[in-house]
Amino acid sequence: MARRRNRRKNLPPETAKATIESMAHDGRGVAHVDDKAVFIAGALPGEEVIFEYSKKKKDFAEGRVTEVLRASADRVEPGCQHYDICGGCSFQHLDPEKQILAKQTILIDQFKSIGKLENIELWPALSGPHWGYRHRARLGVKDVVKKGRVLVGFREKASPYLAEIEQCEVLHSAVGKRLMDLSALIGELSIKDKIPQIEVSICDNRTALVFRILEPLSDNDLDLLKAFEQSAEVDIYSQSKGPDTIKPISGEKPALSYQLPNDVTLYFGPSDFVQVNVEINRKMINRALETLQLNEDDKVLDLFCGLGNFTLPMARVAGQVTGVEGSDDLIKRAKQNADKNGLSNVDFHVANLMEELPNDDWINKKYNKVLIDPPRLGAKEILHYLPKWGAKQVLYISCNPSTLARDAAIMVNELGYTMKKAGVMDMFPHTSHVESIALFEK
Repeated sequence: MARRRNRRKNLPPETAKATIESMAHDGRGVAHVDDKAVFIAGALPGEEVIFEYSKKKKDFAEGRVTEVLRASADRVEPGCQHYDICGGCSFQHLDPEKQILAKQTILIDQFKSIGKLENIELWPALSGPHWGYRHRARLGVKDVVKKGRVLVGFREKASPYLAEIEQCEVLHSAVGKRLMDLSALIGELSIKDKIPQIEVSICDNRTALVFRILEPLSDNDLDLLKAFEQSAEVDIYSQSKGPDTIKPISGEKPALSYQLPNDVTLYFGPSDFVQVNVEINRKMINRALETLQLNEDDKVLDLFCGLGNFTLPMARVAGQVTGVEGSDDLIKRAKQNADKNGLSNVDFHVANLMEELPNDDWINKKYNKVLIDPPRLGAKEILHYLPKWGAKQVLYISCNPSTLARDAAIMVNELGYTMKKAGVMDMFPHTSHVESIALFEK
């Protein structure tokens, strides 16, 4: 018997009209249609829009704006010609200053709904350039025969396919303005269909591009890449498997680096995790230093310390700083960073901070101040150690307001801390990502 064809695929998209009531924590507009909540990408509170359904479930639906019938006063013309198709940004239609206010509202709402915490004193938001701010990115690469070229960039909105873009306005111009050059370069390579991504790292002294390669480069490929290195003034690396296979295509390269507060230079590799937004990162570190008011009597614990982004500037003024991170490789290079910066009052340790901690020496010491900078999953597993460590001040840096709110509730309601202040840091303009900070005291 012949299979029944899925006729739904041939039907035109279903559209509807809605009035946007509020904004969800991911930046989408929220409306109600037929007594069902609908989350609509590209819509702002107060607007009347026509939208196209992209998903319909029993309790909610999702969609995207196709026409704005009544626009919000906060709506602006996107600054990128590719905004409608590229999924790299989701907030360009909202005035940049209003983006920050929206993120503050998202943070407060998460504290209320998840943490049951209200009447929060807010720091002034940390903000910086709205364009060209991204110094780190992972660009997708795809040779698309039907389009007659190699695509380099980000995925389409709500799609696994790469968007066809010519430039990126939020990427640093050293790369953001050269996407077509990279497309042309890869199009000349013998393995143009075997390069799935390019990792970008732009720092104070250089621009590094790591080409992920699934097959070896030919001699001609290497010649083309070396010529591009010289003309574009970039450093190109190849990566055939894991991070340990990253190597420069033309001899050894100087370490990447950028300056941090307190006369610290942070050195890192081309694929290491460092903050995307260098200017906001520096402002964030300064806020931490101003808040903690460190002196030689302070013993500080820096959890999820990475390469020493906070650890090293704090060590310039504190008595002793201990950094802990889950990666052996990161800790090795954090120690090297401390040595290069002449800091002897800092020690580093490897530990998985997402599970019960082993009985190591550093765990049994006292720290009067603790800084926590966890991944999106938060730091729930280590919070109960704070009273044992004698922490009087805890500064929590977060890239996920939901887990920050959850952890804040634990610290306030179970561990006896008071949340003194919180705020947002606009690390990712034109996106719905919320970077935040909160101070707890006991």
